[in-house]
Amino acid sequence: MKLKKTKQLAVRRRLRIRGKITGVAGRPRLSVRFSQKHIHAQIIDDRAERTLAAASSQEKDLRGEKVRPNLAGAKIMGGRLAAAAQKAGVTEVVFDRGGRRYHGCVKVFADAARAGGLKF
Repeated sequence: MKLKKTKQLAVRRRLRIRGKITGVAGRPRLSVRFSQKHIHAQIIDDRAERTLAAASSQEKDLRGEKVRPNLAGAKIMGGRLAAAAQKAGVTEVVFDRGGRRYHGCVKVFADAARAGGLKF
């Protein structure tokens, strides 16, 4: 019963955050998701409904490195997403933390993306 309540609260938090932010062409949304095994991040233009840049720990060139959803993996993936964003011509984004608290892996990911050249 407690796990069900926790999941319900997480969904409400995620929807509340998503209701307040939206990505536009000048400032798209940076969405990050940490699963049990992988990290996925996208830069999305919500009005045009398309992904401008993406990075995932499941990419072919990362399969040998075993990038996990921990602090070290978050730092690697933040840098990779920033490089992909620079290649796509994106410099400013709105950060969507996906309902997670801004600490730990989420904070390290955001700091690495900022160090890579993204502004948010």
